[in-house]
Amino acid sequence: MPEYNAPLRDMHFVMDEVLDFAAGYEAYGLEDASPDLVRAILEEGAKFTKDVLSPLNRTGDEEGCHIENGEVTTPKGFKEAYKQYCENGWGSMTAPVEYGGQALPASLGLAVSEMVASANCAFGMYPGLSHGCAAAIRAHGSQEQKDLYLSKLTPGTWTGTMCLTESHCGTDLGLIKTRAVPEADGSYKITGTKIFISCGEHDMAENIVHLVLAKLPDAPAGTKGISLFIVPKFLPDAAGEKGERNNLACGSIEHKMGIKASATCVMNFDGATGFLIGDINKGLNCMFTMMNHARLGTGMQGLCNGETSYQSALAYAKDRLQMRSLSGPAAPEKPADPIIVHPDVRRMLLTMKAFNEGNRALTYYTAQLLDQAHYAKDEAERAAAEEQLAFLTPICKAFMTDTGMEVTSLGMQIFGGHGYIREWGQEQQMRDCRIAPIYEGTNGIQALDLLGRKVLGSQGKLLAAFTKQVHKFCQANEGNSQFADDIAKLSQLNVQWGEITQRIAGRAMQNREEVGACSVDFLMFSGYVVHAFLWLKMATVAQKQLDAGSSEENFYKAKLATQNFYFKRLLPRAQAHVEALDSGADNLMDITVDQF
Repeated sequence: MPEYNAPLRDMHFVMDEVLDFAAGYEAYGLEDASPDLVRAILEEGAKFTKDVLSPLNRTGDEEGCHIENGEVTTPKGFKEAYKQYCENGWGSMTAPVEYGGQALPASLGLAVSEMVASANCAFGMYPGLSHGCAAAIRAHGSQEQKDLYLSKLTPGTWTGTMCLTESHCGTDLGLIKTRAVPEADGSYKITGTKIFISCGEHDMAENIVHLVLAKLPDAPAGTKGISLFIVPKFLPDAAGEKGERNNLACGSIEHKMGIKASATCVMNFDGATGFLIGDINKGLNCMFTMMNHARLGTGMQGLCNGETSYQSALAYAKDRLQMRSLSGPAAPEKPADPIIVHPDVRRMLLTMKAFNEGNRALTYYTAQLLDQAHYAKDEAERAAAEEQLAFLTPICKAFMTDTGMEVTSLGMQIFGGHGYIREWGQEQQMRDCRIAPIYEGTNGIQALDLLGRKVLGSQGKLLAAFTKQVHKFCQANEGNSQFADDIAKLSQLNVQWGEITQRIAGRAMQNREEVGACSVDFLMFSGYVVHAFLWLKMATVAQKQLDAGSSEENFYKAKLATQNFYFKRLLPRAQAHVEALDSGADNLMDITVDQF
């Protein structure tokens, strides 16, 4: 089973050559993140993920987590790996200095997170949830809460979770039954049960900080009555250290299809002491800070599973001998040719490569927007970045996890029967990736969010801001004869994006079901266009390097070949989504329930 190797050359291509992270760091006063430091951090991250995390991926899946008397034990080696992760400062890279962080750019931290989740998806869940918890407290907590909890979450001494889902409600959080009763000392007693709580209980940190959605006794009905509470496993003492055990416990851990080394818990709160974060009945607004952080991270999991699958499938395709090339023996000295010579295997590998590298570009593009939103000196620039992030987040989460699942499935197909058995590791990748389109809001919910809230809800403003960038890129490159046809195609799709939005809006005025009927196809169309934009950006950069006589001719020619494949073989899918969404809601809604 091949080990994961971080694709450093491709990571640097996007970060340094396509998006020019260094210029942003300089503009935002982040000069400490020098090119030499960035390179050193990524190289060390590649070593850590290959040598420490990757070897635990399969063993962690086989052993899984165990529960006894409410206490969860992670697989062998995880606790030690987490200790090393914290000691090396990987989890504190982007946190403020005052809480023990290194104040490095969010984009650099995200690149390291890509390596962690690619090497060991289940392990990456533990610090990933903590980062989201810390972000919510940093954004909405009181100064006292920030000083207390961020000083522990930042170095990883304590970890964090978010507790939303209940057995009777998933996405519809207005139905939650968990209750918060105010106490005389300003705290609250939290009572209820939450399910599917990732990393809700484990043995890797000395304390776990739960962010719990609950309702006060007199709260308004629905989502307008939700508040958010900090509910630690151990209550902090007067010195801010781990104190007495709180009245909460893990009732069980789920027996899951994948990511088995990540403990997914049923958490019981039995009059547990909690502390309000943010304003009463505004808890959902606070939790969205964490949820949006998690959605970007989940989208990246599509890339991570896809990258690991591609590395394994590529190595196998170069080694596995099967039949002869249709045009004659490619390896006449061998009894058969490596399967990579066959067109259909190349189709699968190129699909994997095109989606992975496009998803990496999209991941780093949003990471750059995170830097801009956090550090830009101009308020309007920060606001513009936030709006673009709001628009791209559902696309990242849904398109990247759907295509990541396709890529992982193709990896299994390349392995043939060997992919279906444990020894090669591909069946684990298939199991691990399947949750990503489901959690942090199913991809259907992401599609509704994109079309209903972000596009139609903003009267097209958020879409127009992005299509304007695409238009400027096409204008700037319209004289490029090498890419003339592809630039014209992207320009056409960019205009079509606005046109189909107007058609949907018009139909929705007559029938509200049209938004739900069109949303998934609209999101997938959007994802293909965003990828086309980013692939052309990468291709134009690659050609400039070749024109300048780069010694890395093979690398840049591969970029051009993959971009050409994407436009010829994958981008045509976008029009199928247009045909589907233009067919309207009737073919979905006319059939009665009893006719299913």
